[in-house]
Amino acid sequence: MDNPDFDFNLFFNLCPQLLCVVGYDGYFKKVNPSFQKVLGFTEQELKEKPIDSFVHPKDRASTYNIRENLKRGKALNNFENRYVSKSGETLWLSWTSKLVPEKQLIFGVAKLINPKKELEAKRNELIKELTITNEKLKQLTITISHDLRSPVNNLLAVLDFLDNDKIQDEETLELVELIHKSTLGIKSRLDEFLSSLKKEELLVVKVSNIGFQDVLDQSINGMKSLIKNSNATIVADFSEVPEIHFNKNYLESIFLNLISNAIKYTRPDISPVIKIKSFQKSGIIKLSVKDNGIGFDMGKVRKKIFGFDQKFNDSEESQGIGLYLVHKQVTTLGGKIELRSKPEKGSEFILSFKNLE
Repeated sequence: MDNPDFDFNLFFNLCPQLLCVVGYDGYFKKVNPSFQKVLGFTEQELKEKPIDSFVHPKDRASTYNIRENLKRGKALNNFENRYVSKSGETLWLSWTSKLVPEKQLIFGVAKLINPKKELEAKRNELIKELTITNEKLKQLTITISHDLRSPVNNLLAVLDFLDNDKIQDEETLELVELIHKSTLGIKSRLDEFLSSLKKEELLVVKVSNIGFQDVLDQSINGMKSLIKNSNATIVADFSEVPEIHFNKNYLESIFLNLISNAIKYTRPDISPVIKIKSFQKSGIIKLSVKDNGIGFDMGKVRKKIFGFDQKFNDSEESQGIGLYLVHKQVTTLGGKIELRSKPEKGSEFILSFKNLE
């Protein structure tokens, strides 16, 4: 709008979104009424202290790094962090900010996303509970089935010790034979049931020939915003092995988890680069997913990296589920996964697929 009579302060004051102007010195210069209302502080109270004093302690380092990157010209879109209100409530905010370097100012727009975060927390908690319950039920079923074999085998042993020649009564002899056959039938059914339990995933998970590139494209399509906002680069090479006999949903989930993790745990000083490659070694099809992120200290995490509910980062985004699911999806179909990583040197996940054809 080019109307010289338009009052931009009116727009600033009436906007329902949280608007603020921040100086390079890390202090608020101006905040709109919506911002003040949500945090519970007056404009004067917000201006008197550095921004970091209002940020949740666990998010101060990442918020500082993001602000420094913004001052160096790196775009900031949909950055999420926590603030603490005057009443002590934790508030999740999603930020989009623009730099005005000639004035050494940062213009920020935020929206409150607590409902979204609460739903995510409930979803992740439900996944954990269902996974634990499923594993417990499976183990209970295996234990009961296995333990029932002992009394059945004992009964068979007793029947084998009987000398049928000494049994004169025909009805008794027929009854003993019936018990022996029925017991053998129970043992056979238990053996078959245990064997099925051990291979249950293979029996229910459908596999087919799928193209790596097709599944990757579909996975990327589901997180375009995350990739764009993080300025991530994905380089894929499936020329050596373009297809795999595997479960399509599992492979899509694997790509989603490994790529989103690479973006989530990137180093603050560089944009994420993820290199994905399929290849064959000693007759085994492998998939490499390599990033330039913060990496892992393998001495500390080697034995628990793929464990359930294992977290290796203080971030609220870390739920301890992604790598567990990737490991489960690969090993369920007979494959293997290994990690090569060093702190600040990135990570490489190498998946080895079992020949299911």
